[in-house]
Order: sequence, then structure tokens, then C-alpha cells
Amino acid sequence: MIRIAGLTVRLPGFSLTDITLGIPENQFFVLLGPTGSGKTVLLEAIAGIEKISSGSVRICGLDVTNLPPEKRGVGIVYQDSCLFPHLCVSDNIRYGLRYRRGNGAGNVQRFDELVDLLKISHLLKRKPATLSGGEIQRTALARALITGPRVLLLDEPFSAIDQSFRAELQQLLKTLQRKSGVTFIMVTHSFSEALSLADRAAVLQNGRVEQDGSIMDIFKKPRSAYVAEFVGIKNIYPANFRGLYAEVNDGMIRMGDEAASGHGYIAIRPEDIILSKSRLSSSIRNSFPGTVRSVFDRGYTFEVDVQAGETLYRSLITRSALVELDIRPGQDLFVSFKATAVHCF
Repeated sequence: MIRIAGLTVRLPGFSLTDITLGIPENQFFVLLGPTGSGKTVLLEAIAGIEKISSGSVRICGLDVTNLPPEKRGVGIVYQDSCLFPHLCVSDNIRYGLRYRRGNGAGNVQRFDELVDLLKISHLLKRKPATLSGGEIQRTALARALITGPRVLLLDEPFSAIDQSFRAELQQLLKTLQRKSGVTFIMVTHSFSEALSLADRAAVLQNGRVEQDGSIMDIFKKPRSAYVAEFVGIKNIYPANFRGLYAEVNDGMIRMGDEAASGHGYIAIRPEDIILSKSRLSSSIRNSFPGTVRSVFDRGYTFEVDVQAGETLYRSLITRSALVELDIRPGQDLFVSFKATAVHCF
């Protein structure tokens, strides 16, 4: 278990402020947030690279706040990997062992296990300059794990990897975390990486934690408009709550759960909004006639903006759905979504 309590780091022009997080042992934890939000600074504070102004860091019950990096039981892998260019892969991996005394047989066994798991046995005699981006990261992971850390910190490990190899490395990383029993904490800007890898996550903004919890709660149940927008929920509306209904602009939207009376926000993920030429069955509690305002190609999907009364809804649909419905600006359609797709905060 990693417990971060009231952690503050003051740097010129930026501060991490009162960071409090609990990260369960043997889990994959992700730090999310825009550039400049403090993700890497937090990673380096845990590692002991950045000096903590106040607060504490405990790892497996041990207060490591004032310990040097090599005494914390923490490994770190940066996006540029920082391999030594004059050393071969084998020597790069073994480099960290010079700070670890004894257990020679155990070190040899761990080396062999990591090389086998990361599939780099054929690279051991090569220098970093001859490796691909994926091979470099595999070597960096082996070097970080050879010392048997309790925690592995990863700063955007896939940023320099070709898109075609990222899925393979993501699966490898998840397998590595499960088999090693090490707690992984990773910084990423990719929502797909976070969803495929993380058990839990935290969203940072301006040096503060906006929300932390299970990865699905962050993506499905944001606690603020900022987090909702950050995780891609493009339908965010101020609302007045009346029992099971949210009053939004000129309409009433049925929610899955009753909200406390008063004012707040509702959020609906764009992929949860269904477009159709006729009103759907009564099991879909929210269905409104509207007119298509615009269609945007988002690569694998299309964003369709539909004006329904005073409310603009954004839906994500597949290319086949776009063609089947023959969607185009000016077309009249129904916008529908389940009550359970409505999240309030």
C-alpha cells in the first residue's frame, strides 16, 4: 500500500498542493491530467527525486519521505528510457544490481525470468543505438525491475512507441504487473491506455487531485465538470434536480437515480446517445426529436451534433451507422438515451 498524505512540492512557478492518495498494493494505478498538471512531479516526489516541502509518503508501512531514492524500493522508467549508450542490453539491465548486495543466485534467476518474460534474450549483446523504440522500453523495464522494487513508476512509457506496437506493449505491461506483484503507477495522456491497463486512477489539475477512484468511476461517474470534460463526456449541462428528473433548458431528463433537490450538473457520454429515424421503445426513458447541425469525422467514429429544442446533444456513432441512417446536416432524427446513462453531480 502506498499512502500519500498532504504532499506539497514547491517549484519555481508551480506547486503540487496537498496531494492525498491511497494506492492499494499490487495494483495498476494511472495518473491522468493535461500537460503541466503535475503528474511527473508527483511521480518524482514518490521516487525521492523531487524534494517534498510538506506531507508524507509511506510505502508498505515504511515512511520514505526523507529517504534517498535508492533506499525507497522504487524503480522508475521515463519516456526516453535513459539507457546507457555505451553498455549492451545485458549490462544495462544489470546496472542497478551494483547497488544491491548479496543474493547472487537470486539475481541471476530474476535476470533470466525478466529476459524471458520481456522476450529480449536475442538482444542481450546489442547496444541501445541498434534497438527499436519498443525494444528500448523492454530493456528499460527489465533494468527497473531487476532490483525487485515494491513500486514501479512509469512516465508515459509508450509516447515514443509506434502506434502499431503499442497494443502489444500494453498487454505485456499488464502481464508484467500481474506476474511481478509490483505496484505500478503510470503517467499517461491516453484514455485508451488508462482504460485497458488501470485498476484505479487519479485526475490532476493545476497541481491538485480533482478526483481519484476506480478507473470506471472516473470515466462514468465524474465528480466535477472539469473531470467530465477531461474524460471525453461532451454532454455536460447545468440542471435543476426534481426527484428522478433533471430540468435542462426547456426539457426534463429522466435519471437512473434520484438526486438531491437543488442545482448541479448532468453528464452523458456521447457513445451512450442513440440516433434513430423514429422514436425508440418506451424502455428508453429519454427520447427527443431534433435536427442534425453538424457531422465531424473523428477517425474510427463520427461525432454528430443534434439540436433538440434548446439543448445540443453530441453523439459518437460508427461509420456503418452513419451510412445506414444516411445522416447529414439538416436531417430530422430522434436523440435517445437510457436513464442509467445520465450521471449527476
